[in-house]
Amino acid sequence: MAFQPFPTDLGRRVYAQICGICWSDWLRTQQQLINHYALNLRDPQAKEFLFANMDQFLFGAGRA
Repeated sequence: MAFQPFPTDLGRRVYAQICGICWSDWLRTQQQLINHYALNLRDPQAKEFLFANMDQFLFGAGRA
């Protein structure tokens, strides 16, 4: 990736471990989630929902 998407631990992990193609795939999925659930990105719960889904999508968090 050419940039760190946000200044958090997850953002640093994404920057260090995720390629641009995978990030683009996530952005498409994120847009689908925003549209499907009519998320308001000013709502902290909506952001938390997206970050949890991003972690799962990119890193497989919680997989056994």
